[in-house]
Amino acid sequence: FFFHEQLRERIQSMHRLFIPWLIRRSLLLACIALFCLSVAVSSFSNMDFPPPKDYSYLIFETKEDNTKWFHERGPLWQGQAFSLQIKEVLYHKKSLFQDVLVFDSAHHGKVLVLDGVIQCTERDEFSYQEMMAHIPLYAHPNPKKVLVIGGGDGGVLREIARHPDVEEIVICELDKDVIDVSKKYLPFMARGFDDPRVKVNIMDGAKFMEENQASFDVIITDSSDPVGPACVLFETPFYKAMHGSLREGGIVCTQGECVWLHVDLIQPLVKAITPLFTSVEYAYCTIPSYPSGQIGFIIASKGGAGCKVPTRTPEASVQKELRYYTPDIHKASFVLPAFAERAIFGNDR
Repeated sequence: FFFHEQLRERIQSMHRLFIPWLIRRSLLLACIALFCLSVAVSSFSNMDFPPPKDYSYLIFETKEDNTKWFHERGPLWQGQAFSLQIKEVLYHKKSLFQDVLVFDSAHHGKVLVLDGVIQCTERDEFSYQEMMAHIPLYAHPNPKKVLVIGGGDGGVLREIARHPDVEEIVICELDKDVIDVSKKYLPFMARGFDDPRVKVNIMDGAKFMEENQASFDVIITDSSDPVGPACVLFETPFYKAMHGSLREGGIVCTQGECVWLHVDLIQPLVKAITPLFTSVEYAYCTIPSYPSGQIGFIIASKGGAGCKVPTRTPEASVQKELRYYTPDIHKASFVLPAFAERAIFGNDR
């Protein structure tokens, strides 16, 4: 009995010492974790992205007739410019990442501009949105889970939502302001967010894909041009991240610039990612409000037989709603002019 009484007292004594030590240690670890998190957030917001530039100088008023114009010019299309007449500036502010402008134009409807570059106009946005979404989706035999990187205007989501067999649509948009502004001023595209299958993540797409390996049948990167925050989306590590996040048989489709202006950007990227994917192909569409009236798509597959021929076609009711995409346009979009074919894929093709 005496022995058991001593043992009980010793255990109680150790218990009284251990519990305060455990609490102090837990508090210390929590403080360290909060400190690391604050450093990480500070680094992300202050170091990774410089403050957005002011692009107000691209809006000017003519002396002859006092009309107001947006004048798009930039380093990726030197020596040429594109202008749209402004009826009314609806929104012009800087987000955490970029300059965001929305205006109502004289002949192109509502226009979204990021960092001085036209992203979409109400008049012709459908050609880009439809091809960006439907080429990979109709090339895939049975897409169930789709990821969109960028695309905060909602246009690509709108087109993906036309596919009833897709079960989940995930979007990663870094700039929440683009989503909010599009919902307010560009409802003809932003209605893509209304689909109940859509899940929105305000975060870096590369980090999201790192956390979701082998998860998606189709990944679509609807990015702006390779300046500012979008630069990393045109580099090989980002394509490696997409490859890792794809399921076997999956397809990626990314904005691929313009063959009239950017073969010096397209060719080395295609060459660098070819060892990663089973097939790497290039398609394009026409769109008057983009530089040189054309934009391309880099389309790569992880397994499968390539994407030049659709494995499925739109139902009649869906095809009637589409204004650009058809199965024939799908196949024709991969037929490149001779100069572009040679420049991107080499003289042996």
